[in-house]
Amino acid sequence: MPTKTAPKKKAPAKKAPRAKAVSKSTSTEFRNFEPYKPKRGEEYMSEDQREHFKAILGKWKAELMEEVDRTVSHMKDEAANFPDPADRATQEEEFSLELRTRDRERKLIKKIDSTIERIDQDDYGFCDACGVEIGIKRLEARPTATLCIDCKTLDEIKEKQERG
Repeated sequence: MPTKTAPKKKAPAKKAPRAKAVSKSTSTEFRNFEPYKPKRGEEYMSEDQREHFKAILGKWKAELMEEVDRTVSHMKDEAANFPDPADRATQEEEFSLELRTRDRERKLIKKIDSTIERIDQDDYGFCDACGVEIGIKRLEARPTATLCIDCKTLDEIKEKQERG
């Protein structure tokens, strides 16, 4: 009777070296705030609610600005003229991705500033298209929202149809 031989074990695959991790940005996310609990009979977009959103937006902006500072220092510290073209290309790609992310964050900071301005002008929390209340929970999810969920949905459907 033939004897079975144990299958040969494969040598573990060698892992390719990983590129150095670029800063992990949470640019479009913000956390660590206490959800607003409206008081019974409280008017929509009362002073307390506006202050709540101003605090969220201020903290979010500060986090984005810290990320900008980290990027600048990272790029200064890591900038090197590598003799190997592949290493230079990798560094250029990392820097390019980081700068693209910061550009998006720069635009977001402008949007945050304009939202804070809307709060100061008592024009915050109402849909730009139809004028209804956007809602506390939606604004906590996306403090820079300018459209109610219905108008935003219609806007996205129109955009999808235009693109084909």
